[in-house]
Amino acid sequence: MDASASSPAAPDPAHAAPDPAPGPRTPAAPGPPPPPGPPGGPLFPCAPAPASRLRRVLVPAGVMAAVVGAFGYVAAVDPNEPGHYPVCPLLRLTGLLCPGCGGLRSAHAFAHGDLVTALGANAVAVVGYAVFAVVWLLWTVRAVRGKPLRIALAPGYWWGVGAVLVVFSVVRNLPFGSALAP
Repeated sequence: MDASASSPAAPDPAHAAPDPAPGPRTPAAPGPPPPPGPPGGPLFPCAPAPASRLRRVLVPAGVMAAVVGAFGYVAAVDPNEPGHYPVCPLLRLTGLLCPGCGGLRSAHAFAHGDLVTALGANAVAVVGYAVFAVVWLLWTVRAVRGKPLRIALAPGYWWGVGAVLVVFSVVRNLPFGSALAP
C-alpha cells in the first residue's frame, strides 16, 4: 500500500481554503446610490429621444425617390415597344387580362401627362397612383409633425378593394368591357 495515499497528515491543496488578502481591506469606491425600483431596471423605462424632423422625413422621401425613379424609367423606356418588358404570365398562358395588365403603359402615359391614354390603358392603376399620392402626402405631413402614420382599415374595406379588382378583371375580359382592356 502506498504511504502517501493513506497518510491523513498531508492536506489536499485542491481543497484548501484560500489565504486572506494581505493588508487592510479598502472599502468600495463611493458612488451614486442605485435607482429605486426593481433590481432588473426601472419599472417604466423612459421613452427614447424624439428623432429630428429631417430623420423622420427621410423614409417618405426615400419612398418618393424610388417611385419617381421607377416612373422615370418607365417614361424613358416605352412599354408599347415589344421586348423591353416581360409579358404578363396570366395573359401569356391563358389569354386573360389580369388587373395589372396595361399598368406599365398606363404609367408611361401618366408620366408623359397623357391622362386619357393612361385611363384607357389601366384605369385602376391611375386610381392607384392617386391613392398613393394622397397616402404619401398624409404620411409626409404626419412625419413632419412627429406622428406615426396609422391607416387601419377594417377587413370589409380590403374585401371591397379585392371585389373591385375581381369585377374589373372579369369585365375587361368580356366583349362589352373591351373599353377597359389596354
